Amino acid sequence: MTSAAQKLIMITGVSTGFGKAFSAAAIAAGHRVVGTVRSEVAGSVFEASGEGRAFARMLDITDYNAIAPTVANIQAEIGPIDVLINNAGYGHEGLFEESALDELRRQFDVNVFGTVAVTKAVLPYMRARRSGHIITVTSIGGLVTFPGLSFYHGSKFALEGIFESLAQEVRGLGIAVTNVAPGAFRTDWAGRSMIRSERMIDDYDQLFEPIRQARLERSGRQQGDPEKAAQAVLKAIGAEPPPLHLLLGQDAVPGVRQKLAALGNEINAWEAVSLSVSFDD
Repeated sequence: MTSAAQKLIMITGVSTGFGKAFSAAAIAAGHRVVGTVRSEVAGSVFEASGEGRAFARMLDITDYNAIAPTVANIQAEIGPIDVLINNAGYGHEGLFEESALDELRRQFDVNVFGTVAVTKAVLPYMRARRSGHIITVTSIGGLVTFPGLSFYHGSKFALEGIFESLAQEVRGLGIAVTNVAPGAFRTDWAGRSMIRSERMIDDYDQLFEPIRQARLERSGRQQGDPEKAAQAVLKAIGAEPPPLHLLLGQDAVPGVRQKLAALGNEINAWEAVSLSVSFDD
């Protein structure tokens, strides 16, 4: 890789939220950033904010045929991509029974297939150089679950598994992989960026209506600071070796510890049954 102050970082989805915070922090730290946007206006705003170190590229990550040519253009015109930050994605809120299959397909098209397609386009260049760092913004929702987010959890659990496996495949090729799992942060995730399924089944009202209302009321008032998250990601980029898993947020760390403790207790409670299923010979 180039020196810590001179990396070329590609970030998907830099117009809002974590992508905007990540790109601003990287540029301020002396890096060059290629950011994907979905409109010419957003591209102009992004490049104007970058003091000559911000390069916008129009890309919808679900336009799979456009991804490889875009990455090739970046490599040819700007330079080798040292760090890829897979940030683009969105949240879907809806009870399992009330959410349509088309909503699940769209959730996976963006959060999973789009992210994988971008990574597959960048990876051969990193592999050829035996150098690179792939960072994927998963979620605390890729490790623990809550009612009403089953499709979103599915997409983020998928990313956790895909990129944890990828880390084992590329470790010997000089390429690092980091899954960044934020908790609740003050972004648009739970606000205008979230897709919400229509409520239809009264049986779930008592469980879910308070959860949906609380999530709406907390939007914009979450404890997590995206700018501080960006500084944490920069620390991971500069670390040797970088972490495979990076939890972010005061809710993320205890949430995952509670999940692991509950899983351990269940494993212990059912250990005899779990070990009783082998052949006796």
